[in-house]
Amino acid sequence: MSSNKSPDSSNRSFSEDLTSAVETLIINDPAMQPNPARVKQLIENINRVSDSIRKANTHNKKIRLVAVSKLKPITDILALCMPSHSEEFSSITTKSQPSIQFHFGENYFQELLEKSQLLTSLYNSSSPPPCESRVKWHFIGAMQTNKARKLASSVHDLWCVESVDTEKKASELNKGRAERVGKQQEEEESASRRALEMQEPGQNGERPAAKVTGQQDRDDKLRVMVQVNTSGEEEKAGVWVDDKVAESNDVYSPDINVKHVVALCTHIRQSCPHLHLQGLMTIGAIARSQESRALGGENEDFTRLRAVRDTVAKELGIESGELELSMGMSEDFESAIRCGSDEVRVGSTIFGERPAKKDAKVMEEV
Repeated sequence: MSSNKSPDSSNRSFSEDLTSAVETLIINDPAMQPNPARVKQLIENINRVSDSIRKANTHNKKIRLVAVSKLKPITDILALCMPSHSEEFSSITTKSQPSIQFHFGENYFQELLEKSQLLTSLYNSSSPPPCESRVKWHFIGAMQTNKARKLASSVHDLWCVESVDTEKKASELNKGRAERVGKQQEEEESASRRALEMQEPGQNGERPAAKVTGQQDRDDKLRVMVQVNTSGEEEKAGVWVDDKVAESNDVYSPDINVKHVVALCTHIRQSCPHLHLQGLMTIGAIARSQESRALGGENEDFTRLRAVRDTVAKELGIESGELELSMGMSEDFESAIRCGSDEVRVGSTIFGERPAKKDAKVMEEV
């Protein structure tokens, strides 16, 4: 839940920036007002998750929490990304607890598109908040090749796509990101020209040269993660690996076969200039997590991904730390952290039971 940038010199907090950009529209639209009791419950839930992360994080490394909000209404996201608008918030939080959540994960393209458009309309209702104060979307679901280009070109504030498992999907994401960056540049240049046209000429009768705003805050490259199938489950997506288990201590041998993972990572780094290889992602087998927890051990899927990462990094000629590990969900995120995860994806522990997909609504009825 960390940010790469520090607050500006105005000394306004990120939550204040975000709140000031949307509070008027929320007040005037009942459908966008989170229920105070729901706000309280969500904040308490995410605080418990954050406490568990801190306890499991014995190496004191930065752990990113992605709140998986699939099939949950936009008001749940607002409750966590700008909780300072709620009177309940001031009585719940302490200085040691997180005050705001920026990273959210979604599994379905259409749902993510609708939510990102809603939040963007809120941002645009007032002065847009700075880049670091905006929600950062993670697409973590199975991705169809024919949707990849539109995903990268259409979703506002898309921070990372974590389910890349073929070169074709990566290439389509690269094309979509190129389209989005080009469109953003055109919009910024047009807005800058319109602003200049409204300015009075200087003493020499000339207007200042056009200055494009916002470019320093915009991420031109889309972060992507390569999904690796570490569990060997046929129904799961991801690049498969072949490995051998040593006779003792369940240590995976250094001759792990990661040629397919290396090939995809190389393709992203060399042939997709609009993508940034953020790391590797896996979905561990829940049964293994439950079994290993009962035996006092760790899920072998997590130790396998760590071994894959180390081998891939060596093949790419980079440090292991340059490739993040995204592993661990509600059932096993603490184990994943102990195994070296840089990011955990937690949903039901924060948001509770999900409705059936056919019953889910982005906007709740008032």
